[in-house]
Amino acid sequence: MPYREPAPAPHERIVWPERFGTRFTVFADVEEEFDWRAPLDAAARSTTAMQAFPAAHRRFADRGVGLACMIDHPIATDPAAVDILARVIEDGRSTIGAQLHAWVNPPFADRVGPVDSYPGNLPPAREAAKLDVLGDAIGAAFGARPVAYRAGRYGIGPHTRALLAERGYRIDSSVRARYDYSRDGGPDFTAVGSAAYHRGGLIELPLTTVFTGAAHRAGPWLHPALGAIPHGRGVAARTGLLSRVALTPEDMPIAAALEAVAVAVGEGVRLLTLSFHSPSLAPGHTPYVRDAADLAAFHRWWDAMFAQLDRLGVRDASLAEIVAAAPPP
Repeated sequence: MPYREPAPAPHERIVWPERFGTRFTVFADVEEEFDWRAPLDAAARSTTAMQAFPAAHRRFADRGVGLACMIDHPIATDPAAVDILARVIEDGRSTIGAQLHAWVNPPFADRVGPVDSYPGNLPPAREAAKLDVLGDAIGAAFGARPVAYRAGRYGIGPHTRALLAERGYRIDSSVRARYDYSRDGGPDFTAVGSAAYHRGGLIELPLTTVFTGAAHRAGPWLHPALGAIPHGRGVAARTGLLSRVALTPEDMPIAAALEAVAVAVGEGVRLLTLSFHSPSLAPGHTPYVRDAADLAAFHRWWDAMFAQLDRLGVRDASLAEIVAAAPPP
């Protein structure tokens, strides 16, 4: 049965100190290129899109924004990619974290299918072995083991947090708030909102997802119900009744994302988390950035987003600042 993430209990919710203010952080899923429409392939380990990462990083750094670079095994074992990222983290705000893509991360057993591509579905011993290989590779490349983690495909499972805590991790970012991947064998996050919480000894930072529209307050129960009606969610979005908006430039129009930020801040979310995939920095590697026009739109999305965050007084937070500010569980 797919893993279902329970809603955080009151004692698990993080109450940020007033001095923390309202902040945001940007996660970059720094990973290999692969055909998003094809079956997952252990041989797909190309990292050519990393050549676009320095210029993209400068756009963030010029605004004082750090990147939480969640890197997977093909990146951690590619000397050119490591050299690029070593310069990125010299900005003093960017960080190297771990991202586990089960299909390209040793040790390999049987061929990874759709269900096993969610690493939390693996037997605990195999998930642990893959985490160890990834952590060792990152430690060898950067001189320090990672303390922040994201499961590939948001594929956290029932044993993941215990395995992470045993290995010294402090932050998990595997929860995509209000999304449900159970039809594909993945986890169900429909019960979880965007606020940070403690669980299993870790700070959980869900990808911010906001309901907007006239019925946005009913979103947690209405959006799942609309999914059972043919075209229900599409009709609700087009009529302005209800939309689900994640804070990413990938398949999320900027107007919707700006509205979502305003709603989230208005509802008291104190830490917004945004995300993108590194192959989107070069045309042709993801369905979100197919050509130069898409890439220009991708950069405009961030320009407009940062302008909105500035207007609302929402400041960047590094992962180190988040750990320092979070009260103990």
